[in-house]
Amino acid sequence: MAPRACRLCCEAVKWAPVIFITAIVAWSYYAYVVQMCILTADTIFEKVIFLLLYHPILFLFMWSYWQTIFAKPRGPPKEFYLSQAEWQRLESERNENSQKEQLDNFARKLPIQNRTVAGFPRYCEKCKCVKPDRCHHCSVCSTCIQKMDHHCPWVNNCVGFHNYKFFVLFLGYALLYCFYVAVSSLKYFIAFWSKGGPSGVGRFHILFLFFVAVMFGISLISLFGYHIFLTVHNRSTLEAFRAPIFQTGPDKDGFSLGGKANFAEVFGDDRSRWFLPVFTSRGDGVSFASRLQPTISYNTMGSTPSQGAQPASLGDGVTYPTRTVDLDCDGLLGQRQRWMEEGDNDGVYDNKGIDMA
Repeated sequence: MAPRACRLCCEAVKWAPVIFITAIVAWSYYAYVVQMCILTADTIFEKVIFLLLYHPILFLFMWSYWQTIFAKPRGPPKEFYLSQAEWQRLESERNENSQKEQLDNFARKLPIQNRTVAGFPRYCEKCKCVKPDRCHHCSVCSTCIQKMDHHCPWVNNCVGFHNYKFFVLFLGYALLYCFYVAVSSLKYFIAFWSKGGPSGVGRFHILFLFFVAVMFGISLISLFGYHIFLTVHNRSTLEAFRAPIFQTGPDKDGFSLGGKANFAEVFGDDRSRWFLPVFTSRGDGVSFASRLQPTISYNTMGSTPSQGAQPASLGDGVTYPTRTVDLDCDGLLGQRQRWMEEGDNDGVYDNKGIDMA
C-alpha cells in the first residue's frame, strides 16, 4: 500500500500546476464575466461587446491548453528498438570499435543524421533503442520523445513533436487573453483607485483581475517570443542549448530551411488551420529535412541512401568538445561512468561514445 500511496502523491504533485492554472482561469472568468461585465459595466453595449470578444479568446486559449496537456507523446517507431539479444550483446561489449560496429549495422537502414561526438548512433540505454533525429529521453515521462523540446510542469506533459504547435498556440492565446482582460478592465481599475468605481467585493475582484492579467502577461511575453524565435529557426529548446551533431559537426541551425519552411514544419501548409489547435505539423517526427538533406522524405522509415553513396548520417568521427548539461537526465552529469552523447563539464570525454541517456 505504501508504494501505491507514494505514486498517487507523486501524481497529485505533478497535476498541481495544471490545477493551479485552471483555478486561476476559472476565477478570472467569474471576476470578468460576473463582477465586471454583468455587475459593473456602465452600458448594455459595453457588456455585450466585452462578452462577445472575451469568450472566443477564452475558448481558443483553453482548447490549446487542453490539447497541449492531453496530446499523447510519441516515441521512436518499433524499427528503432533493439531486440533483447541485441541490446544485451551491445551493453556487455567492452570494446569501443565493436560497439560502434554493432550500432552502425543496426542503424544502417534507419533515417538518422544525428550522431554522438564520437560518431556513434545515439543509443538510449533505458529504452534500448537508437534515437531518431531530435529525439531525447525524458526522465519524467521515462521514455524517449520525438523532437523533444522540454518537459513542462505547467501542462504535466512533454512538449515535443506531438504537441509543440499546441504549446505555442497556448502561449499565444494566453498572452492575448491577459492583454484583452487587462485592457478592457483598465477603465474600471482606474475608477477603483480614484474611488469613483463600484463599491463592495466587486472592486477587489476587478483590482486583482487587472493585476493578475498584467503579471501573467508580462511573464508570457518573453516566453512566447522565445518560442516564436525557436519556431522560425527550427530549433527545440534542447537544440538551442546543445547543438545537434551532423557530419560537419555541431550545428544549431542544421535543421533550419528558412523562416517560411520552418514555420510550416510546425504549423503545416493549410493556412486556414494555422491558428487552430489541431495537429497540422509536417512529417512523422522521425525523419527531418536538414541543410545536408533538404529533400529528405517525410515517411516513418524514409528512403535510405543508394549503395556506394556516403550517407549524411554517418559522420566522420571528428569530435567537437563542448561544455554541456545532460538535459536528457534533467541535471548535471555526476561522477558515475556513462556512455554519453556529449562531453562532460570539463570538456573531457568518457572512453565510450554511445549516448546511454
